[in-house]
Amino acid sequence: MSSNDSLAEIVRALIEKTDESQPRYESVDEWWPVFRDIRRSWNEPIDQALIGGVTADRVGYAFAAGYQAALRRMDPDLPEDRICCFSVTEEGGGHPRAVKATFTPVAGGGSCKLSGRKKWATLSSAGGFALVVASTGTDAEGLNQLRVARVDLGAPGVKVMPMPATAFVPEIVHCRLEFDDVRVNADQFLPGDGYTHYVRPFRTLEDTHVGAGVLAYVLAISFRYDWPRELREELLHLIVSLRGLAMADPSSPPIHVALEGFLRARGALLERCQPCWNDVDESVRQRWQRDAALISIAANVRGQRTKTAWERLGKETADRRR
Repeated sequence: MSSNDSLAEIVRALIEKTDESQPRYESVDEWWPVFRDIRRSWNEPIDQALIGGVTADRVGYAFAAGYQAALRRMDPDLPEDRICCFSVTEEGGGHPRAVKATFTPVAGGGSCKLSGRKKWATLSSAGGFALVVASTGTDAEGLNQLRVARVDLGAPGVKVMPMPATAFVPEIVHCRLEFDDVRVNADQFLPGDGYTHYVRPFRTLEDTHVGAGVLAYVLAISFRYDWPRELREELLHLIVSLRGLAMADPSSPPIHVALEGFLRARGALLERCQPCWNDVDESVRQRWQRDAALISIAANVRGQRTKTAWERLGKETADRRR
């Protein structure tokens, strides 16, 4: 579908997909080529996340679809045929001051050498590309200056080491990455400040696109197991609302406030859906019970984001009244 397709057509396509039997994927390697081909008919990343969720056989692959879509919303130039990841976190966490990996200029050219260690690089075990966040040094105030570069995880000097599986969505493997003097050319860098333009807004992009994938997965279950019509209507309503938020500016305070309202409504609806899981196949129910914890990850970070958004809105309103 193109970006000009009506919302009604997109909703109709999602409903039609719920009638199809879904294959069982035993690994990301099995899931990826199917999703890669399906999403080519959908222009907007948020719609790719939705179709990925509604065709997934479990939360893990709905998450993966949303994660890949969020990355391409942030960087549309990522290769379409490769799984990608966003590599920020290090031993000290994901805050800018915790980033010790470095981009060091190479004399006589526009290239750099990337060195450092990362962890929790999602889906990087499948190879592909990483958007790597590293420091170019500090400014006059001692603040870390970050840039982001596209790095092929098969390049010389890159080492990928799988981490232990998590308790939920264990199909989604996270890795440690080591970069030892990896050459990065000028055209691999994304424009702009790494934190302001990429690290900070990605949390919102991830919330909207991964949230869309998971909600579309629940929608598919609701149709296949004939849940009450009003629940299916409310799921569709939330999906349509989330789609609008996902296509807006991920740095906008009003969007952050509205997103918090959406997340609260989603939590209430999923709670109302809980008894319906008793009537689905046991294996499907058990996977949902195992993986539903994914929804509440980073709740504290989201809360702080909303608090900051309200503060910024209040300041902007006060400034306009002066």
